[in-house]
Amino acid sequence: GGVNVLRYGNTRELCLGLEAVLPDGAVWHGLKRLCKDNTGYDLRDLFIGSEGTLGIITAATLKLYPRPAAQLTAWAAVATMEQAVQLLALAHQHLGAGLTGFEVMGRFALQLVDKHMPQLRVPFIVQPEAQWGVLLENSDSESEEHARTRFESLLETAFEAGCVQDAVVAENIAQAHQLWHIRESIPLAQAEEGLNIKHDISVPISRIPAFVEHADALLAREIPGVRLVNFGHLGDGNLHYNVQAPEGGDAKAFLRDQEDQVNHLVYEAVAEYGGSFSAEHGVGALKTDKLARYQSPVALSMMRAIKQALDPQNLMNPGRVLS
Repeated sequence: GGVNVLRYGNTRELCLGLEAVLPDGAVWHGLKRLCKDNTGYDLRDLFIGSEGTLGIITAATLKLYPRPAAQLTAWAAVATMEQAVQLLALAHQHLGAGLTGFEVMGRFALQLVDKHMPQLRVPFIVQPEAQWGVLLENSDSESEEHARTRFESLLETAFEAGCVQDAVVAENIAQAHQLWHIRESIPLAQAEEGLNIKHDISVPISRIPAFVEHADALLAREIPGVRLVNFGHLGDGNLHYNVQAPEGGDAKAFLRDQEDQVNHLVYEAVAEYGGSFSAEHGVGALKTDKLARYQSPVALSMMRAIKQALDPQNLMNPGRVLS
């Protein structure tokens, strides 16, 4: 996963081949450098994301991209998640493959950064209509001037369409790093505020506005005063939908007493909107019950058959992924 998936793809798409040691000690040599290889089942994809339950990956062949000639970063303030999705569509139209980053950050997430790290100077934080911040990155193969012209055209169109309240384009690398530092500091600011309940989810991009509206209202109704720290990679539909205790509340008690209910509410909403309860972070040992609940019986049966075929003695990372 990460912040550049919408341009370069995730690990699965960047991996051309693998080498892996199987539970019986045999070594599978699959270190090919082919973009196309339609000779039987795709064993590479079988191992990627299996969390060490099928074998141990010992080598990989990775796809690389040339360094862009220029990179520019912009920060836009939008009033709604729907406007953020509209801005994403415009960014794809204007920047094409040059759009390498599109991050969204909820107002409360940015308020936490402003509270605990005021030296970072969050843009537009004093504007009440700026309910979401959007961080855009444009990578250009020609020049900085060409990149800036395309960025300015995008923002001009976005202002005319009414989907952006305000925006700023970084003038240099230092300013770009500063904007990215704000985004990357959200988890740290959240930790400073106290323990919280984290969710790494994905939802089809077109349904994210409706999901956020539904989930926010659901949690507010069921747990009055709860605070939502929402941010993530809108460009590929991945949100970190985190839940903080009510202001002034006991964070440890909140985590102890409310975690199961919060997880149930969030994951049921994710399923209702056609999403996944684990976008980047995997299943591990903590979410095997979620996999059993939200995957279909047919999918689980196939997974167990694969596990049994490759690791009949359950030697590889037992207790992970499949319960």
